[in-house]
Amino acid sequence: MNAPEAATWLRLALCARRTISRMSVAVWPRSSPVLPQVATGRLQHRHVGAPLNVCDCERPRAIGPERARPPHSTHFAPQRTLFSRARTDRSRLERRRRRGGMMWLPFLYPAPASAYVAAMSAVSFVSMANAGLAELRGDHMPYSKFWHAVAGAAGGDARQRGGMPLLRSRDGMLLAYAPALLAAAASFAVPGAVEGARAELLSAALAAHFLKRVLEVLCVHRYSGSMPLGTAATISCSYLVSTATMVYAQHLSRGLPDPAVDLLCPGVLVFAVGLAGNLYHHRLLSGLRADDGTGYKVPRGGLFGLVACPHYLFEILAFFGFAMISQTLYALAVATGTAAYLAGRSCATRRWYRSKFQDFPPRIKALIPYVL
Repeated sequence: MNAPEAATWLRLALCARRTISRMSVAVWPRSSPVLPQVATGRLQHRHVGAPLNVCDCERPRAIGPERARPPHSTHFAPQRTLFSRARTDRSRLERRRRRGGMMWLPFLYPAPASAYVAAMSAVSFVSMANAGLAELRGDHMPYSKFWHAVAGAAGGDARQRGGMPLLRSRDGMLLAYAPALLAAAASFAVPGAVEGARAELLSAALAAHFLKRVLEVLCVHRYSGSMPLGTAATISCSYLVSTATMVYAQHLSRGLPDPAVDLLCPGVLVFAVGLAGNLYHHRLLSGLRADDGTGYKVPRGGLFGLVACPHYLFEILAFFGFAMISQTLYALAVATGTAAYLAGRSCATRRWYRSKFQDFPPRIKALIPYVL
């Protein structure tokens, strides 16, 4: 072979080497840890950039649109498959669940797989928020001072509101609070219903709250009006269902990943402040009737110099204490709905004070000092 023929064959070999290298890179991108080498009889693997021996290309395999996967080998790192990605995603999801409730709300437990609790969460919030809007519109729930307003609007009919019989206010309030107290106390007697420190604290807080309300009805408040049986039954059912469902939702949260933010101890503190503040301002309200036991006066003392209903403000704090102790979606829905209802009731009460007492200071807000 003379020199020109040797040069020609060398150029052909170099051209073939470049062609095969380009085809290999097109099939296995450079991001892949290995490149195939088309060889006689079997498929070998080389790292990107490794020299490709042209002499090995005597019988090249056809490279079609469907790329053959490189076989498992110890010569290269294993590729991520669909199943390995799924396992990784599941592991990441589980880590997020452990870090705090699927990361959707870091201060709540993940929502339990209970259609009842989910439905009651929505129903509780919507119904109580709607009742608050009704108070703003002037459609008051007939108890306390608004019983007189509703009865007067009905022409003094003692059996207004669908012919419902009337109860003494004290009896009606006992009917409203006693069933919830019994439910909270009975939860300790039900096997498996209250397990763990958080569930025990929640049930104890519920029992303490309604025990305080019952004792206030018996020993603190001074009543002068009446209360329709339907109103007492409505309030009683609301408190009973919310108490039982709160305990049940807490029971379902056992075994779920703990929230990332633990609000148990702050919740106990918030509940204690709400309980004490509510009792203190109820005593101040009761003292306004110490002389004759009837009639209304502009409240004085405590936060009454700033808001018309500080006892509602502290009751809202107590319910958010429940939510912080429980850290369940249902308890948060109940607390938020209670806040919405009592905000509407507070605005209606402030409006009632201003209409009844000419000396009522206009600077006094309804619920939140300097804000609302």
